[in-house]
Amino acid sequence: MVSPVTVVKSEGPKLVPFFKATCVYFVLWLPSSSPSWVSALIKCLPIFCLWLFLLAHGLGFLLAHPSATRIFVGLVFSALGDAFLIWQDQGYFVHGLLMFAVTHMLYASAFGMRPLALRTGVVMAVLSGLSYAILYPGLSGAFTYLVGIYVAIISFMGWRAVAGVQLVGAAWRWTELAAGSGALLFIISDLTIALNKFCFPVPYSRALIMSTYYAAQMLIALSAVESREPAEDYRLSKAN
Repeated sequence: MVSPVTVVKSEGPKLVPFFKATCVYFVLWLPSSSPSWVSALIKCLPIFCLWLFLLAHGLGFLLAHPSATRIFVGLVFSALGDAFLIWQDQGYFVHGLLMFAVTHMLYASAFGMRPLALRTGVVMAVLSGLSYAILYPGLSGAFTYLVGIYVAIISFMGWRAVAGVQLVGAAWRWTELAAGSGALLFIISDLTIALNKFCFPVPYSRALIMSTYYAAQMLIALSAVESREPAEDYRLSKAN
């Protein structure tokens, strides 16, 4: 088991560009009422830095570990979703929704189906149902089913991330804890977006949405570092 100190020493320097880009976003705090390519770039910059963070571990690492590759591709779709949401008031909200739905499916695939953790799945299903019930009165038209599908997808991703978390015993790994924490923060971020858009104004919504979102993406990217399938196992599976 890798100690937290070792993790900080080895991965911390690779995340410095991400932290700097995140600070740039919050310091500039460009108005969302005036979307532009500059604001899209500033918003996507921390995600670009997470691309670099994973690439810093070597292209060979990504090619040899499917779960890490899926998380990397998920970050690519996340950046596309971020760009679309800059122009959400101009009719691109659904495009952003679709990009992030693909992201969550890729993340869920990366987290895998073992252990199954059915109880966790039931809890996530109940919570997602309650969330949709809260949002439903404010939904209309295509959003009635699009939001429902999205809630189901992100809840499934959350289930698969949290299912792997083992806080005690030999099975404990910091990467699973990072994945579970990141998934829950992602759900909080997206739920805040939905409440603010469809139900009622959420105080300081943008700050809450973006802080939880960037933290979520960083933790999920970190979870790819200690891959779920050793390269040796992957090569053997391909050979068979």
